[in-house]
Amino acid sequence: MAHLIAAVSTGSQRTAIGILRLSGEGCAQAVEKVFLAKSGISFSQAPARKLILGTLLDCRGRPIDQCVAVRFQAPNSYTGEDGAEIQCHGAPAVLAAGLEALYRAGARPAQRGEFTKRAFLNGRLGLTQAEAVMDLIDAETPDAAVNAAGQVEGALQRRLAPVYQELVDLCSHFHAVLDYPDEEIDEFSLPAYAGALESCRGRLQKLLATYDRGRVLKNGVSAALVGRPNVGKSSLLNALAGFDRVIVTDIPGTTRDTVEESVLLGSVRLRLTDTAGIRSTADPLEKLGVERSKAAAEGAELAIFVCDGARPLTAEDREAMALCLAAPKSVGLINKADLPQAVEPKELPFPLVFSVSARTGAGLEVFSRAVEELFGGSAPVDGSILTNPRQFDAIRRAEAALGRALEALDLTPDAVLTDVEEAMEAMGEVTGATVREDITARIFERFCVGK
Repeated sequence: MAHLIAAVSTGSQRTAIGILRLSGEGCAQAVEKVFLAKSGISFSQAPARKLILGTLLDCRGRPIDQCVAVRFQAPNSYTGEDGAEIQCHGAPAVLAAGLEALYRAGARPAQRGEFTKRAFLNGRLGLTQAEAVMDLIDAETPDAAVNAAGQVEGALQRRLAPVYQELVDLCSHFHAVLDYPDEEIDEFSLPAYAGALESCRGRLQKLLATYDRGRVLKNGVSAALVGRPNVGKSSLLNALAGFDRVIVTDIPGTTRDTVEESVLLGSVRLRLTDTAGIRSTADPLEKLGVERSKAAAEGAELAIFVCDGARPLTAEDREAMALCLAAPKSVGLINKADLPQAVEPKELPFPLVFSVSARTGAGLEVFSRAVEELFGGSAPVDGSILTNPRQFDAIRRAEAALGRALEALDLTPDAVLTDVEEAMEAMGEVTGATVREDITARIFERFCVGK
């Protein structure tokens, strides 16, 4: 078994409950040195998976908390090793003193993600499941949490397993015919496997098509509010955020830098940037703000053009519209719908145009639903989709290798099998079957200590 590790798994902030987590050889014996059960029972003899009431001691043997502890017996634990948790009050001083006592009892500090890494190495979690643990912790929307939970349960791994197994069967049949020519084994015929290769490639292509939806679920959508000064961009950001995030005045040019806020529109998280008004100016500070506005618009996945519906469009409006139209996706907002209108929706050259009022909130719900439809996608939110670039790149390489295998069907079986084995190796990088140690280390560096 691995060396005993310990960490606070509930973070460094003051909380109602704090958890000291251990895993590895000698786990129960270490806990016995810092935890005294009220019943007098030895912790190592206590029933597994049952909370035991007792007292937590510091490294000098002084009581520091009344708490509960529970032990987990290998292999029926998160890591697959003997494990334990001490659940106490979440005062940072109590947790620090308890952790120091555990170190004195023989544990060493856990590294970032070491508990989950051990779960992966011990076969308790596949690599997609292990990565999804961090996605679940970082989830910012209900849909993101549901999808990450599905991946933790193995939904993506189950989607890949039949494809991988079909390729294994193809390779094993070829090698069986090659290695045992005297046995009664069905002859290996390349044309007979064309359909199987097409089917496997098609399933990988469908999986690759889910990445846009998965990326939005995990990271949200970068969006920028773009327009000339005083059209209500900052007021719109405040209205969408639900609080006064940005200072709003009637003075043009108040916003001189980009201001970011995360906004939830339906099930879609927008990483929304309020920008300085687009106009020509001699003010060096405002000029710098305008440059940043243009950069924000150019880098946004969604550019939201905003104009003042109570005033006719100007040259500055048209300059801002041109910036927005260059973005991958763009929409138009005619703000100040509560005032007499001087702008018609048909004057804005965007596929979607909405009349809204940042002051009254009119039209914002319709706009929110449209953004949700624009980025929501049709892929299921059940954990069976690709959500990170590492997974996407590996499946992309696997799909390309199967494409080459299909092209090689007119050549020799060896040429086909080389590409099939390359596809299997790439798929193994997703599940963890063939992943390199340096990639594994980089994955678990994302985790916090204690997880």
